[in-house]
Amino acid sequence: MSEIKLFEVGTVVKERTSSTVVLEKQLQTTIEQNMETFFGVRFLKSEYMITSGRMDSIGIDENNSPVIFEYKRSSSENVINQGLFYLDWLLDHKADFKLLVIEKLGMEVADQIDWSVPCVICIASDFTKYDVHAVNQMQRNIKLVKYRKYGEDLLLFEHLNTPVAKPVTETSTISTTSSTYTQKTHLEKLSSASSHFKTLYTALCDYIESLGDDLVPNQLKLYLAYKKVQNIFCIEIYNKQILLRMKLDPDTVELEEGFTRDTRGIGHYGTGELEVSIKTAEDFQKAKKLIDRAYQETL
Repeated sequence: MSEIKLFEVGTVVKERTSSTVVLEKQLQTTIEQNMETFFGVRFLKSEYMITSGRMDSIGIDENNSPVIFEYKRSSSENVINQGLFYLDWLLDHKADFKLLVIEKLGMEVADQIDWSVPCVICIASDFTKYDVHAVNQMQRNIKLVKYRKYGEDLLLFEHLNTPVAKPVTETSTISTTSSTYTQKTHLEKLSSASSHFKTLYTALCDYIESLGDDLVPNQLKLYLAYKKVQNIFCIEIYNKQILLRMKLDPDTVELEEGFTRDTRGIGHYGTGELEVSIKTAEDFQKAKKLIDRAYQETL
């Protein structure tokens, strides 16, 4: 794998030499204490014990999907296989994970757990090209992250792959006092949408993806998210509109009734404070300026 060069530019330009963290436990502790900042994941538990082992760290991301962290402590350790084993265990023990979420974050978050794309993040000082090729063939949501430490105050994370994972099939049911009904998934809504909205949806996704290679699509059960470290855009499709939510301060936008809406304090799927309703090609063209801003203003 290629090596990143970091230089300190001052009166004299000098290279900052990199190293691995001497104690892997130190790295794990740093990540657990800053998990939301580094990876957009809320930390739940360290050394999570299961019937046949223990997960190094476990959390839940902003889409309410489970996330397992595994740290490579030696060159012979296969964290990819370990992570895959733990991922399958978690899918077979959803109730255990829900109890953990209830304990740490409460019932409201636990009721919203999305099992469609649970994730494993493998962290090591290096991976081989064969590791990257292997996870890309698995069609599971496994991310390889290489770390390097520069001096005492700089820690670098390099994301080596963009997994294209098959969503885990899960039926979503909602109970009411009078009936129980099955909620359509995002992909089911997309499949049944009119040709007009399918065309708009494709154009919207293509435009977002053209903004930069650092945007990663994440297909959730009820919406499609595009993220860097955290979500920037979330897309839902309906019979009469496409809803685009973005990480942009509504106070900086002149809101237009029927087109843009401040969703702070309003319950909704996905993340993002500004909601844009796209019904026509003209709406899509107007939305592009807001899309550009959201991308440029989010690290």
